[in-house]
Amino acid sequence: METIIRRVDINNIDNNIIVEAANILQNGGLVAFPTETVYGIGANSLEIDAVKKIYMAKGRPSDNPLIVHVAGKEDVKKYVTNISMTAEKLMDRFWPGPLTLIFEKKDIIPDNITGGLSTVAIRMPSHKIARSIIEASNLPIAAPSANVSGKPSPTMAKHVINDLSGKVDMIVDGGFSEIGLESTVLDVSGTTPTILRPGGITKEMLEEVIGSVSIDPAIKSSNKNLVPKAPGMKYRHYAPNAELIVFKGKSDKVVSHINELVNIEQQKDKKIGVIATKQTEDYYDCKNIISIGDKNNPEEIASNLFRVLREFDEMNVEIIYCEAFSKKDIGTATMNRLLKAAGNKIINID
Repeated sequence: METIIRRVDINNIDNNIIVEAANILQNGGLVAFPTETVYGIGANSLEIDAVKKIYMAKGRPSDNPLIVHVAGKEDVKKYVTNISMTAEKLMDRFWPGPLTLIFEKKDIIPDNITGGLSTVAIRMPSHKIARSIIEASNLPIAAPSANVSGKPSPTMAKHVINDLSGKVDMIVDGGFSEIGLESTVLDVSGTTPTILRPGGITKEMLEEVIGSVSIDPAIKSSNKNLVPKAPGMKYRHYAPNAELIVFKGKSDKVVSHINELVNIEQQKDKKIGVIATKQTEDYYDCKNIISIGDKNNPEEIASNLFRVLREFDEMNVEIIYCEAFSKKDIGTATMNRLLKAAGNKIINID
């Protein structure tokens, strides 16, 4: 398959490209496009064969549910059996935006979207290009992250091209995904709203609107017997090619310990990478250092995480050492993705 690549200026959207993308989706094809979180690989949610193409292109396990993207809140009632007052409040407050809600589904939604579950995950993105494509297609669009399954999610079109060129019909290049981490997933199908995947909409933000919110125990535990329920969280995910190890502790002690390990491994002719912050990058004795941003700016660190992991892939490093980050605001989601990428390899430095 030859993949069409189109560049779209988010401030001056070319409607001809939007219509071209919509036509591909209406005809059962795959289109990768930017959202405010990460790039997604889209297909018609209502067409079983189109959805199968997503799983094939990504190499994604078929029991891993997909998120359905809609253009408007009024579309939700077409696909779910019940919209609670809680869900209404959340849609009014956070849609369009990086919040995915899980509802009991109607039969119109194929089982291969939901991994055989009776529930469906739905989101209304705020990104202008994504919304334009969904609106023009007049379809609910299934759109997981546009990467090979298990790899860092794509925040730039070049990441999608590297992973999926030749596997999708079209890639829409809309620049950098601003948030850089996937949406918060909240299950509102039961009696207690439960976070199944942390993201830019935090527990505190949700509780300001609807009161008490619980968290899936598997999010906070390294116990392999606890299986996460959310899309994208059940399997090995976000991982670079290199071994990734995270270090937690006082900044000066973490830097000193990492420098010791760098020196040992470089003497073995290992190619080492270090993920630093603006505050620490000048203190590392390593040939391959990338600053992820200001440690006091959790949004900046979140938006850069997957890009940095992919840059180290391009550099062919063998081991990556990384500082742990604050869990303030979106930092909870950042650390969730970082530890998933590291296979929960975290070392506490006293």
